[in-house]
Amino acid sequence: MAKIRVYELARELNMQNQALLEKLSAMHISVKSHMSSLDDETVLRVKKDLFSPKTETVETTRVKPTVIRRRKKSVSEKSVQVTATAEPADVDQVSLTEKVEAADQPSEKALKATKPSVVKKTKLKDTDRQVAEKRETPEIKPKEDVSKKIDGPVKANSKAALAKDQKKSKLLVISKPKRPSALRPSKTKTVKPKKESPAKIIKLAVPSPEPEKASEPDKVALKSIVAPKEKEPPVEYKKKKKGAPQPEEDFSDKKFFKKKISFRRKEVVEGEDLYPARNRARKAHRLAKGKTAVTGQKTQITIAKAIKRRIKIDDTIVLADLAKRLGIKAGEIIKKLMDLGVMVTVNQTIDFDTAVLVAAEFDYELEKASFEEETVLKVVKDVPGKLTARPPVVTIMGHVDHGKTSLLDVIRKTKVTETEAGSITQHIGAYHVSTDKGQIVFLDTPGHEAFTAMRSRGAKITDIVVLVVAADDGVMPQTIEAINHSKAAGVPIIVALSKIDKPDADPERVQREIAELGLVPEAWGGDTIYVQVSAKENQGIDSLLEMILLQAEVLELKANPEKFAMGYVVEARLDSGRGAAATILVKEGTLHTGDAVVCGIHYGKVRALVDDRGAPVKSAGPSIPVEVIGLSGVPSAGDHLLALADEKGAKQVSAHRILKQRSKDLAKTSRLNLEGLFKKMAEGKLKDLNLIIKADVHGSVEALTDSLTKLSNEEVKINVIHSATGTITESDISLSVVSDAIIIGFNVRPNAKVQALANEENVDIRYYNIIYNVIKDIKNAIVGMMSSTFEEQSLGRAEVRELFHLPKNGTIAGCYVTDGKIQRGQLVRLLRDGIVCYEGKVGSLRRFKDDAKEVQSGYECGIGIENYNDIKLGDTIECYYMEEIKPEIIKEDA
Repeated sequence: MAKIRVYELARELNMQNQALLEKLSAMHISVKSHMSSLDDETVLRVKKDLFSPKTETVETTRVKPTVIRRRKKSVSEKSVQVTATAEPADVDQVSLTEKVEAADQPSEKALKATKPSVVKKTKLKDTDRQVAEKRETPEIKPKEDVSKKIDGPVKANSKAALAKDQKKSKLLVISKPKRPSALRPSKTKTVKPKKESPAKIIKLAVPSPEPEKASEPDKVALKSIVAPKEKEPPVEYKKKKKGAPQPEEDFSDKKFFKKKISFRRKEVVEGEDLYPARNRARKAHRLAKGKTAVTGQKTQITIAKAIKRRIKIDDTIVLADLAKRLGIKAGEIIKKLMDLGVMVTVNQTIDFDTAVLVAAEFDYELEKASFEEETVLKVVKDVPGKLTARPPVVTIMGHVDHGKTSLLDVIRKTKVTETEAGSITQHIGAYHVSTDKGQIVFLDTPGHEAFTAMRSRGAKITDIVVLVVAADDGVMPQTIEAINHSKAAGVPIIVALSKIDKPDADPERVQREIAELGLVPEAWGGDTIYVQVSAKENQGIDSLLEMILLQAEVLELKANPEKFAMGYVVEARLDSGRGAAATILVKEGTLHTGDAVVCGIHYGKVRALVDDRGAPVKSAGPSIPVEVIGLSGVPSAGDHLLALADEKGAKQVSAHRILKQRSKDLAKTSRLNLEGLFKKMAEGKLKDLNLIIKADVHGSVEALTDSLTKLSNEEVKINVIHSATGTITESDISLSVVSDAIIIGFNVRPNAKVQALANEENVDIRYYNIIYNVIKDIKNAIVGMMSSTFEEQSLGRAEVRELFHLPKNGTIAGCYVTDGKIQRGQLVRLLRDGIVCYEGKVGSLRRFKDDAKEVQSGYECGIGIENYNDIKLGDTIECYYMEEIKPEIIKEDA
């Protein structure tokens, strides 16, 4: 016999454990706790006691000679409701009629105040209207009237059927606003719903169109009938007459049942109403015919106002951010972009024009919300009365080792070449020279091919270009490049023919070569000044300076020294003791210590100014080169430097430029297309050589990066994964370990701690101070990584004239060597009627009974082919080998 625990029975009856224990104690059933077990007989006894109808007794009392008061003693209110639902045929008809008549009615004011939308649409049926009319008078009607109303299927229904009908009635009442419900009069705020249960029984006379599967009928009936119904609008009835008898309420079993059950049920039904109608189509199909289904509300597509459909974005924007700003799913935007022929992912960046096109598809308007730097960087127009003469900026350009720096040393009376590695200039230098006739600012640019960007910057920020050409060497590649840079910048050129003191110097020949490039000397009717100089013998120096000042006088170079300073970054580096240091050539205004400046994406306050000779200065006027200390980072060579009124504005401009630069970097991400995909698949065997470049100045970093990247070929790709100025740090070692990169230190070295870490991690650090050596070593590394090519070389041929079948060695071909030689272990090719039958190796080679290493032409021998025996008379055996051809080192340009 199966047993059930007390708490399980309480949960089944929807009662509290303590309440059920008290009930069991009142029934003299001995249990210790809620974990005690009950047999089936005890469970049936408890259920029968809880749900069975109780007889009513009527007490009659004569109040007045003409008035008799009859008072009934009945079971608890909830017991009557359960009994009426489960077994309506056993209910006393008189008491049922009295309860219907004596039920409290809400007032008209209360009904008007509530006015539930569902009840307004409800039309009472005849049976409900009769019940409402009967409540107007306290007279007791005959039993026949009530019996007619509760006649029919109600009497025939069993507990399970009633539970099913009650469950369907619950769904119909709550989800169907047009269907009348007899359960609703029991839910009113002002009147207790206890005495209106008979009205529910009347409503259950309608049979369900399609019976559902019953599950735990007693439990369902108990939850659907007994549970108190809260916060449900009542049915509108007529106003209650004064003097109507008030029914007595019985709360004897109220404490046995849990509360807030109907609230939970109401939540479920309300949540269901939120779903679209198509999700409940199957449930609506099961409803009775003639009962209209609830139509789900359509999702209304709202269109934002025109002012809200105007959005401001920067020059570029990530697609995910654009989708968020527009309030549109990223997938929809990607589909539109695909229709426009643009393939992007959700994390990729699109430019402003593309964003405008795709936003227009969704009726949105985009505007550029770029930061207006002009509002912070106020440009002051020059007043002619405040303009003063400034020194000319002269850039010395030419081919490497043509004597540019030596010429400048003579002018400055210094020895710069002794400080440069290899006696060649690898930095761009700015020098201020005072002569008897005036001041001149010189920019010395490198002549090596790797420093093209440096020479280009030097030509752009200069006033006059001095082209140095060696009289013994003539026009070279960098000479032509310097001429092109100068012409592109629109700068006048003065040609200095150097090294005229050498015996093999030929100035006339060099002039003819230069004239062919468009620089015709004045002596030949042109407009180009030619000066013959010799730095070693100090010849022609004064004449060169005089020509420079004369050309500057013609140009009428002037500037306003009273405005905020504006200049260019000639060179920048990271100093271990002073931080970021940038060589600035002031173009306009005057730069003072303490000025707030913005330089490229960096900003700062000028902490110190140092001139070209290392002496500190307080200010620098137009055309004066100084070293600025105090920037937040190392700027790039060629960046503009601007002085501002306060540091706050400089910080704003710097932050805006950083965001702009970051957006540009993100926009460089290659977009996926079929061509790129196939290209990546074809490059599956591509080898990578990762490099980390650290140099003393930014110009050297830039030159090394460009030169080494150009060395990439079809097999080996050079990847510069990191480049910066400053010494080699621990982070560089860590990056090298992760990426298997070689560290190149140009004029920088690590400290002892970093060197020890590099030795421990087996990181390859190469130190250089001449750019030639860097390029040479990287070329050799590329050659070592490249795969060798193989070329077939023929050794000889032999004709098969006899066959010998040996049990251990297989078929041996008796051959006659017709040409060349046959070697043991080399590759062979078996030819039959000119068709290749097999390719393999020479397994055995014998001359009579002796093993032979090789057999020359004109001799007979026995040849055994490794793992092959299908040899026939007349076949030809061709012997050859594969010669490995290693890639050659690329020759350096002169």
